[in-house]
This record gives sequence, C-alpha cells and structure tokens, in this order.
Amino acid sequence: MADGSTPSLKSRVSAEEWQARVDLAALYRLVALHGWDDMIFTHISARVPGPEHHFLINPYGYYFEEITASSLVKVDLDGNVVQETQSFINPAGFTIHSAIHAAREDAHFVIHLHTVAGVGVAAQQEGLLPIGQNACLLQHQVAYHGYEGLALNHDERERLVADLGDKPLMLLRNHGTLAVGQTAAAAWVGMFFLERACAQQVAALSGGREHVLMAPDAAQAETKEQGKGIGFISGLAWPGALRLLDRKSPGYDA
Repeated sequence: MADGSTPSLKSRVSAEEWQARVDLAALYRLVALHGWDDMIFTHISARVPGPEHHFLINPYGYYFEEITASSLVKVDLDGNVVQETQSFINPAGFTIHSAIHAAREDAHFVIHLHTVAGVGVAAQQEGLLPIGQNACLLQHQVAYHGYEGLALNHDERERLVADLGDKPLMLLRNHGTLAVGQTAAAAWVGMFFLERACAQQVAALSGGREHVLMAPDAAQAETKEQGKGIGFISGLAWPGALRLLDRKSPGYDA
C-alpha cells in the first residue's frame, strides 16, 4: 500500500531512479496539496534515467496524497509493468504520457490535470486570454489539442504530439491541462503558472466577457520576453515546494 507499508525500493534501484521516484512522488503530493487532483484519475509520469526507456507512473486506485517514491510503478513505453509489484496502472492514462515521452527528448516529466479552472478555459473557444500577468507570461508557450474522447485510441497520440510541437504547455480542449518539463521543477512551475492563469480567467469572465480588460499589446509583448526567465524561477521555487511538503505532506520520499 502507499500508506507507508510499501517496502522501500531505495536500496533496490539505482540512485538516479530513486531520485526520479522522489521527484515524481513530490509532484503527486503537490498536486493533491493544491486541490488539483481528480480522485484516482489523471496522471503524472517520469522517465527513468538510463537506456531502457522505462517510466514511472502512479498505481491505479491510489489517491495522489498517498503516493510515495516506492509505490510508483515502473513501465515500458507500451505501459507494460516491468517491476515486481502487486499494483497495476491505468493503460489509458498512460496513452497521452507515452506519446509525449516517446516524441520529446526533453519530456522527463509530464503532468496532466483535470482541474475545474483548467477544463473551464480549455472549453472556451478563445483559449487562454491575456487577462493577467500569468497568462501573458505563458500565452506563447501554450499549445492546443482538440477533444477526441477518452484517451483510448492510440491513433490520437500522433495528432496530440503534432499539436504539442516543442511547447512546454498544452490545453486539451474540453479535457484539461498538461505540462512537460526536463525537470520536475520545470514541469511544476509551468503547471502552477498555467493553472493560476486559468483560475484568473474563469474569475474574470464570471461577470461576462464584455467588460473584461485585456492586457495592452505592448505589455503582452514585453511580458512575453520577460517570461523567458521562468526556467530560472523553477530552480528557486522547487526547494520551497519540497519544504512545504515536508511540513504538510511528509513521507512522499519513502
């Protein structure tokens, strides 16, 4: 079980895999702590360093607040479990992640969420609007993919990857949000900014579109340039996020 009774894998995996497990477990706990989880649904995945092309994902049926480094399940690119475990995964949930991991060398971590605000903006025809500073920072980094139903059709993977291109963020229409990062820190900060921008947009549009003030074009252009420093911010924010977990959701690194 992920409540602490899972035997620790720390001594049975490489140091590199263990670090990936700890970072991924931290992402699951952070999502839960911010109220962005969706019961046992949605997924966050990580590439295991090494030539085997193995990946880590959550055991199906566990809440995100229960996830530990040892409870994560190691799979291959087709979603086949490649470790000894009593847990199983949701193959449909890995469809999106496997496509991105296979296509993007920089996709070490992939976060996919179904938040109220994220789905709310993903369902709006105009997509992410330059209403607030967060949106202005990210607007040019967000890709869009049309809704095709539950991610069960492997043919969708090619279309999703083509729509994502080289961007780190995506709004899946009528579905949710997605962030890709070479590090857990980069994926987390990208998702944090995107989710915050979506929540701000939903709040601003709650009174109607007519009187909502968009950021001036010149300010949008300036903020776009300033947004190139988000990578630096992720390195500063991640240690604080881990300290937050140590205080409010300890045990993720077990």
